Amino acid sequence: MQKLLYTYLLLFISLFTLAQKSLEDTVAKAALKVDMHPNFKRELSLEAKTENKGEINIKGQKVSYKVITGTMPVWDDQGKAIAGLFYVYYERTDVSNKTERPLVISFNGGPGTASVWMHLGYTGPRKLKIDDEGYPIQPYGFDENPQSILDVADIVYIDPVNTGFSRILDKSVPTSKFFGVNADIKYLAEWINAFVARQKRWASPKFLIGESYGTARVAGLSLELQNKHWMYLNGVILVSPTDLGIERGGNMSAALRVPYMAATAWYHKKLPVDLQSKDLTSYLPEVEEFTLTELLPAIAQGGGLNKEKRALMAKKLARYTGLSEIAVMNQNLEIPLDFFWKELLRNQGKTVGRLDSRYIGIDKKDAGDKPDYNSELTSWEHSFTPAINMYLRDELGYKTDLPYYIFGPTFPWDRTNNHTGDDLRQAMMQNPYLHVLVQSGYYDGACDYFNAKYNMWQMDPAGKIQDRMFWEGYRSGHMMYLRKEDLKTSNDHLRTFIKKSIPKHGTPAKF
Repeated sequence: MQKLLYTYLLLFISLFTLAQKSLEDTVAKAALKVDMHPNFKRELSLEAKTENKGEINIKGQKVSYKVITGTMPVWDDQGKAIAGLFYVYYERTDVSNKTERPLVISFNGGPGTASVWMHLGYTGPRKLKIDDEGYPIQPYGFDENPQSILDVADIVYIDPVNTGFSRILDKSVPTSKFFGVNADIKYLAEWINAFVARQKRWASPKFLIGESYGTARVAGLSLELQNKHWMYLNGVILVSPTDLGIERGGNMSAALRVPYMAATAWYHKKLPVDLQSKDLTSYLPEVEEFTLTELLPAIAQGGGLNKEKRALMAKKLARYTGLSEIAVMNQNLEIPLDFFWKELLRNQGKTVGRLDSRYIGIDKKDAGDKPDYNSELTSWEHSFTPAINMYLRDELGYKTDLPYYIFGPTFPWDRTNNHTGDDLRQAMMQNPYLHVLVQSGYYDGACDYFNAKYNMWQMDPAGKIQDRMFWEGYRSGHMMYLRKEDLKTSNDHLRTFIKKSIPKHGTPAKF
């Protein structure tokens, strides 16, 4: 009898164990079907948005604002949503008259990079944590930006397709619909039209600001918005501009980059004593004059330049760039940028940065013709990536499992038919209200300051609109605003430009 009871007990325990395991398996399978984080998706949610309120002290003035994060569609010609663009929109809430309140529409470049750089580095009400010269510090994060232009203008930061949280929705649409100089301009103009209408900002003075490749984008948008959407702008701001499609021959390119090299050599104290003792902005005009009146004609002569003149030119070029005469002669007076970044501090075992030559790198070998990596870009990614993710996801509450693309997949990019500089010229000549501000860092080797000046000269060769074009230089690089002193100065220049570009009441748009 006891043996029989023992057998029944073992059978009961076995059946209970099997039932418990079956129940656990059922619960586990059900859990797989249930989204444990229903607000998080690894896909783009069209029309999703968050809204928060904030307050900041700018120039001693309390500024209240609302900030909206969201996505809005890009439509095809039949009205079907084919992509979604992520944006962050700041609107001051203690100003009642929106018709006179400027709207700044902000893009970064790449192509293929998000709007994070100017958003958290320059004009927005939050600024990433960095030291006074722009280097990363830990713990990562962000603070208030007391230099933000939100006191004088509302701002929207836009991430083009496949940057930030923006994505293509219809995979059957060819990427050429988005990835190209003119395709990019076309779909973004349509999106801006819809955004302005939704936010009821048609009456507002409107400004475009772009950085790096974003300058080609906003230059092209100025004419596209004007001619295809009848949206006339008050200002276009070009931060560290590209060549804007303005042709430069090999000789011209080689000569125009020398003033940048001279500035970098000055910064790293590689110049002769008489030049090094001068202030940067006192020294550079001498180099600019040499570049246009002596170097350019010499390079143009090529093999026809006699031995004595070639030696004299190499001596002068070495004197201004901090390189040896032998190094300059070996390059036939045309110093490649990669070589310069590697050569300038080679005897110290260091390289200088491309986008900001104040930054130092170290390579595996001191030999070679170019650095192993861009020391400045690595530094910037170091500090911007944690800050933007913390800000959007944690502080503003935008919920998604999509990765935020600091740099996204946007290649191949069609660079043909780039006439964006001439587009901007046409827009200015058709619109008397339209003004242009160019901002350049002296130590930017990718989009250098002297090429930016050259753009302005060639956009308006007759000098008819120079009175509406302005240039400012800063003692930093591509992202001049990362240096604390230049953050203040550059934002003040934006404020002045915005105010100057808005006509007095009743002023007619005529020449």
